[in-house]
Amino acid sequence: MNAKPVLIATLFAIVTTLTAAAEPSKRASPSSTDEAIVRDLESKSWVAWKSHDAIFFERFLSDDHVEVHGYGIVGKAAVIEGVRSPSCVVQSYSLGPLSVTLVSPDSILVTYRAEQDTLCGIARVPSPVWATSLYAKRSGRWVNVLYQHTPDTRS
Repeated sequence: MNAKPVLIATLFAIVTTLTAAAEPSKRASPSSTDEAIVRDLESKSWVAWKSHDAIFFERFLSDDHVEVHGYGIVGKAAVIEGVRSPSCVVQSYSLGPLSVTLVSPDSILVTYRAEQDTLCGIARVPSPVWATSLYAKRSGRWVNVLYQHTPDTRS
């Protein structure tokens, strides 16, 4: 038995596997309908934030929603309380292009850069920031399960 063909075939299989593993993974895209819904929800959340629309956030956020900011981690109740409170005043905001990635059939990741002129009491809300929102499809509708932002230190 000649081992050379077996060795060549084995080496070919290893090289092919390593090459495929080294290629960057391609981003999955959600359906155009789901993408449009999530983009609209993300935009509306900023409108609701500015207008203190806590009712929007009660439906928009999942019951297990988590937000991560420089001042800590909070859940849905604290977010709604903060939105409802008159202590934060949003003068203006702008959102950069939203990047939308399908994580699984029932989860979508949205990332973007946001700027806002907002005061909460005497504290200025960090701006600009890199924002991340994670959506999950539950009971047939998209809800926000995670929001996080990180100050853009390049500015």
